Amino acid sequence: MRHVISVLVENEFGVLARVAGLFSGRGFNIESLSVAETLDPTVSRLTLVTQGDDRVVEQIEKQLNKLICVIKVGDFTETSHVERELVLIKVKADDRTRGELANIVDVFRAKIIDVARESYVVEITGAEDKVNALIELLKPLGILEIVRTGKVAMYRGTRVLTVDEKDKERAA
Repeated sequence: MRHVISVLVENEFGVLARVAGLFSGRGFNIESLSVAETLDPTVSRLTLVTQGDDRVVEQIEKQLNKLICVIKVGDFTETSHVERELVLIKVKADDRTRGELANIVDVFRAKIIDVARESYVVEITGAEDKVNALIELLKPLGILEIVRTGKVAMYRGTRVLTVDEKDKERAA
């Protein structure tokens, strides 16, 4: 089963290496990874996607929580949440395919963000199914390159994954 896990970590040198090392040292694969600062510049949010049954993910969460740099861990898999990824796709474009390409992009509410003589760069943001469907339609036109950010996720409603006073005391 695929799990989307979000980890609040101290924003300091080597944190990403420690988290990645934990995964590789235990034979867990990270399918995608996205990291950025939160509203608090001393805290970063790391969102990763991994595969495993509930027992494996429970073990991952326990191991993550043992790391000093980890403040809080959340698994989005069985909760109401939204997830998105940003993808840039460079596609061959010529006089014959430009119109078709523009129509496909429009249907997916994607954007053409760069136009060159022989290619377009398309930007799409959305759920994995939407992104993959666009990629499949663009393949016959000739995809030259794809860059994906990895997923980011957030709980729906008022539930949040943030640092509270108890977390700050634990991290200190």
